[in-house]
Amino acid sequence: MTATPAPPPASAFYVAQSPFSDPGDLVSRYAGLPADPAGLARVVRDLMIHRGEGELFGHTHPTDRLHNDAETRYVDDILRILVDRDDAPLGRRRATGDRFVGVCRDFALLHCSFLRHMGVPARIRSGFADYFRKDGSDDFHVDHVVTEYWDDKRGAWLLADAQLADPAITGNWHVDFDPMDVPRDRFLVAGEAWRAIREGGADHRAFGLHPPQEGPFWGERFVAGNVRLDLAALNKVETLLWDVWGEDDGEPGQPLSDAARELYDRVSPVVCGEVSHEEARRLFAEDDTLRTPDTVTCFAPFNGESLVTLRR
Repeated sequence: MTATPAPPPASAFYVAQSPFSDPGDLVSRYAGLPADPAGLARVVRDLMIHRGEGELFGHTHPTDRLHNDAETRYVDDILRILVDRDDAPLGRRRATGDRFVGVCRDFALLHCSFLRHMGVPARIRSGFADYFRKDGSDDFHVDHVVTEYWDDKRGAWLLADAQLADPAITGNWHVDFDPMDVPRDRFLVAGEAWRAIREGGADHRAFGLHPPQEGPFWGERFVAGNVRLDLAALNKVETLLWDVWGEDDGEPGQPLSDAARELYDRVSPVVCGEVSHEEARRLFAEDDTLRTPDTVTCFAPFNGESLVTLRR
């Protein structure tokens, strides 16, 4: 008889909702949702459209939604926006114009919220994907966020990309893998990307929001920021991708200080591979640079810089 795999360490921690993933008084809207990760990912996909997918869907995002939807930090607020636009059950596919206009983090966070509600340990992971490449950028790894969930049958954490949970989307990007089991060489968690650069000789210019010729958001400073975001997410602090804290002085695209490199050399192994929950919790609690403060600086792409106090 095959033994049932043991649940992951800290499974209770990753089943419980965070202040970011909690549906709050809209939890009743989760009634009737499918229970399996793939089904839940498809629900997320049918509720959301990425800021950058307008052309793909033949749709022009209204300016206010393009600028403001993805500034929504918390799932209960995302749900309010969705319900206000279409009061149908969440499991019903939304018309393109009624979808939440988000980014990868929003797809992953809502999927994570659904999974936690169903009793599946889940967390979001920040890193870099190689499957959103544009023509002429075959070696570039794009800033991205996915869900990581515990699969009881395999006794392992699997990466899932709810943004891909539609055959039309996987076809557009020529995806040749199961979006509910993203290969770990196709999506590198941020610590793996950092180690690939520092230890494996990878070109730091091949990691970022966009290639260097398109702007400053790439390279070792950007990867370090993702390591910090990933550690926070492992601690269930699932901020916006442009919420910033704990950085040393320096402009986007500029090299890090030696002290900062040494810090991320120390952090990256903790957030790679078989993540030690205890060590990730310890690092986050004890290091003022890594721990998310009550108030962060938000560098919103459209709405500019502001100070934001987070829910706790």
